[in-house]
Amino acid sequence: MNAIAGIYGSGTTLSQIETMVKPMRHRGWSKQIMKDHRMTGIELDTIKEAEFRSDKKEKVLFSGKIYNAEKLQKLLSKPTSYYERREDLLVLDLYKTRGRDFVKLLDGVFAFAVYDEEKGLLMARDPFGIEPLYISEDEKEILFASEMKAMATARKGFREFPIGSTYEKGRGFRKYYSIQKEEDEIRSFDAALEGIQNHLERAVEKRMETERPFGVYLSGGLDSSIIAAITAEKISGVDSFAVGMEGSEDLFHARLCAKHLGTTHHEYIYDLNEMLSVLPEVIYHLESYDAALVRSSVANFMLARLAGEKADVVFSGEGADELFCGYSQFKDMDEKEAREEMVDMLGTLHSTGLQRGDRMSLTQGIRARVPFLDPEMVEYAMRIPVSMKIGPEGQEKWILRKAYEKMLPEEIVYRKKDKFSVGAGSSRKLAEVAEETISDREFLESRVTAGGNMLRSKEELLYYRIFKSFYPQTSVEKSIDFTKVI
Repeated sequence: MNAIAGIYGSGTTLSQIETMVKPMRHRGWSKQIMKDHRMTGIELDTIKEAEFRSDKKEKVLFSGKIYNAEKLQKLLSKPTSYYERREDLLVLDLYKTRGRDFVKLLDGVFAFAVYDEEKGLLMARDPFGIEPLYISEDEKEILFASEMKAMATARKGFREFPIGSTYEKGRGFRKYYSIQKEEDEIRSFDAALEGIQNHLERAVEKRMETERPFGVYLSGGLDSSIIAAITAEKISGVDSFAVGMEGSEDLFHARLCAKHLGTTHHEYIYDLNEMLSVLPEVIYHLESYDAALVRSSVANFMLARLAGEKADVVFSGEGADELFCGYSQFKDMDEKEAREEMVDMLGTLHSTGLQRGDRMSLTQGIRARVPFLDPEMVEYAMRIPVSMKIGPEGQEKWILRKAYEKMLPEEIVYRKKDKFSVGAGSSRKLAEVAEETISDREFLESRVTAGGNMLRSKEELLYYRIFKSFYPQTSVEKSIDFTKVI
């Protein structure tokens, strides 16, 4: 299930929910309708024959994927076949038998709302916010949806639903997941190497859906190449996908890696004119004008479009930089500072890289899976000291490189990190267009947005103007988070 939208409150009509769902139709084509005197909602799915999951007293709207569904089914009395491809039914029965704390048992990516006729509304979102969810509350009703564009008419504005949290009417938000405090640090480099390999392999395996065609985003950088290597060991000739401008570093290294791994490789070359032509569609779906995010999303959009021709599910290397000190600022930090920075980055990834991955992939009806952000993988990586992650001469992600140096070409293992848009060769192209078309005076006069944000560059002003053409409401603008650097 790929999207939900609902209103909790009396007097809600189905037409109100239909209005919310309409701009999210790209996330799924069939729908399941919930209607009750206190709760109305719609769940979008890509499985045409899906049914609405409810009984007399409890109902559920669910979006996402539960990876430990088979294990959880054994806790319930019904045959496992009853829950096949029906995670919302599983969530509902776990709620009925285990109570509101059942969410701690879930291993997956999810956003859901359970309506209980007696106890009211319970909502939850996965630990890292891989599945999107937004919420608006006032004295009369609660609105929620998977994308901002569905929330644009909320009377009192809206905000992103906190990651790793539940919400209950009358109780508010409650955190059920946080990255564990520093303890049981791994002392052995060799043990850490083996642990990384074991945890990441399990994370990839649990995300494989054999009933659906899937592939790998392959930029030729370390992170995506590692995921491709693990996947290629399990599926001969798995499809890999790369995009970039003519002569870009990503295309060169992706070809090199694909040949080494034996993947069935696909690539697409685009130019500035095509970047400009897709820019409005990218910004509309991304729901942001953050310069760094839009810039990388243009390449990501092209990548998803290419992958959508072959795959329903794709693997991505998102999260590795945050877990293994992949950014330059980590070189100047001690253990405590670096850990705090990692936790902070992981805590904001939902509104930057993960938002990009979710929105761009689903423009083409495909789902992006992120094995590096498997909770067990995250907890293990956080036990590895920074001294193992930053290597000789300040080499980022040192232990991750060493863990996979035998599986990948040396040119891939020790390739210098580039942002996605840099590697794809498109990082400065749109900024150059903005410099040519927006004067210094125009930028200074337009720098403060309607929502009170300060635009950081002419490039960001270019994106902001397109953004406002789709989202004139200040409430949408105020819900946006920004990357630290542009």
